[in-house]
Amino acid sequence: MNSQHTTVLLNEAIRALNVRPDGVYVDCTFGQGGHSRAVLRKLSADGRLIALDKDTAAVAAGRAINDARFRIVHRAFGGLREVLRELNVPRVDGVLLDLGVSSPQLEDAARGFSFRLDGPLDMRMDTSRGETATQWLASASEEKIGEVIKKYGEERFAKQIAREIVAARARGPVSTTRQLAQIVAKAVRTREPNQDPATRTFQALRIHLNQELEELSLVLPQAVDMLRPLGRLVVISFHSLEDRIVKRFMRTMAQSNHLPEKLPVRAGEMAQPKLRLIGKAIKPSEQEVQANPRARSAVMRVAERTDTTRDRSAANQKYTI
Repeated sequence: MNSQHTTVLLNEAIRALNVRPDGVYVDCTFGQGGHSRAVLRKLSADGRLIALDKDTAAVAAGRAINDARFRIVHRAFGGLREVLRELNVPRVDGVLLDLGVSSPQLEDAARGFSFRLDGPLDMRMDTSRGETATQWLASASEEKIGEVIKKYGEERFAKQIAREIVAARARGPVSTTRQLAQIVAKAVRTREPNQDPATRTFQALRIHLNQELEELSLVLPQAVDMLRPLGRLVVISFHSLEDRIVKRFMRTMAQSNHLPEKLPVRAGEMAQPKLRLIGKAIKPSEQEVQANPRARSAVMRVAERTDTTRDRSAANQKYTI
């Protein structure tokens, strides 16, 4: 990975994690390691950082970090609990998720994420497994293709695009990014200013093929369960569907269960919320967006694990990785 990647909301995310020098933290999306390196700078010799990524190139970059406090694992973040169990880590002090696609991924034509570069239509985050976009488009029904583009791309011309894709594949495989972008352009009659007609379709296929929203829904409750009391959960989203999942989850976990009407309940019997919301959603500054336009859609939300009596015994537990 030679392309330069600028980490979005770097300082804000590190402040939100409230890093303890001797704490144990998880960067669920290592990417190019911007957040991980910043966390390591905050840790003492007793601190630990575990990173996950399902992109083999990102994992290779992580393994180049020669630091005894650091461990990277090739795994989708939906397997967070399993990874921590394998490493014999019962609780952590913070979990970070940066859900963006890195610049090297977008700018490598061979990965097939961008319609601006002509290359094979792959789109897999983990190139060691799973279907490519070409393979999926060759077998999926017109109805399913339209459903995916509408659901994950919020594309109003989804049916027309699906129809064009099916017509095109009857003539031969839809196997390159440029080919797909041209097919989509024929079906999209109008588009927002400065947005390519293919933007929403490429986004939708990437989200679907990599099960991004499903993985997010899996990892959030795991993260909460693995946090020590007062540990922080920090999530940076780049898509409205992602942010909606994060927002609803955090709000739900920050609420006590509804009390039964007209029945007496002692204070000690009331279910305590698992999370406390920390501040409002944070967005990049104008200066950051000007310096890095890809940051413009980022939204960061932060929550803290509540300090319940049941969890206090884990607060001072020590362990190694």
